[in-house]
Amino acid sequence: MSKKNTGLDFLEDPDALENKLEDVGDFFQQNRNIVLGIVGGLVLLIAGFFGYRAYLSSQDETAQVELFPSVYKLESDSLKQALNGDGRTPGLLAIADNYGSTSAGKLAEFYAGLSLLKQGKYDEAIDRLKAFSSSDLLVQARAYALIGDAYMEKKSYEEAADYYKKAADYKSNKFFTPGYLMKLAVAYEQAKQNDKAITTYNDIIEKYAQSAEAVSARKYKAVLEAAGGES
Repeated sequence: MSKKNTGLDFLEDPDALENKLEDVGDFFQQNRNIVLGIVGGLVLLIAGFFGYRAYLSSQDETAQVELFPSVYKLESDSLKQALNGDGRTPGLLAIADNYGSTSAGKLAEFYAGLSLLKQGKYDEAIDRLKAFSSSDLLVQARAYALIGDAYMEKKSYEEAADYYKKAADYKSNKFFTPGYLMKLAVAYEQAKQNDKAITTYNDIIEKYAQSAEAVSARKYKAVLEAAGGES
């Protein structure tokens, strides 16, 4: 029986191995510039990747230091200084714009949207909050809900409902989801979509029966049904 040629004869035959090495050497000599260019490109790519990560880490640390005073001013309701700074430290808008690729910069975007919402600048708040993104369990859902709040203030109830639903659907949990569902139901009522409001109240009652919102949901659902809410 003939031995099947596996293409790995050079592992057993020193002469074959020498020929393979010569072939590799010839290939390298003929394509030296290409090979070196590829290797050099890979080295630069790897170096650039780690360099960029180090740069982002440094930028994020700077942004965190600058963010703290602005968040403090926001919590103290000094909204103008929170947004624009006080002459010594930059405000949330500048931090968000200058460090947008960092975690702290993204958080500044969220806080800027919240500050603008408190100032009644609803369209600007919506733009900032829509620009924010996070995988965080709490903050992303909160951002969706704040966008919903801004649309409610603008009496754009269907748009508000869209964002309250996003908030409720985002990593649902027993602590915050019932509140978002309650906002969603109210938005549906304002949009004259009482059938959807009743369905949402049912979701609260059935899925979050132990929540404080379940008590209100039962009451509001009964009022809608008594008024023929599903007709």
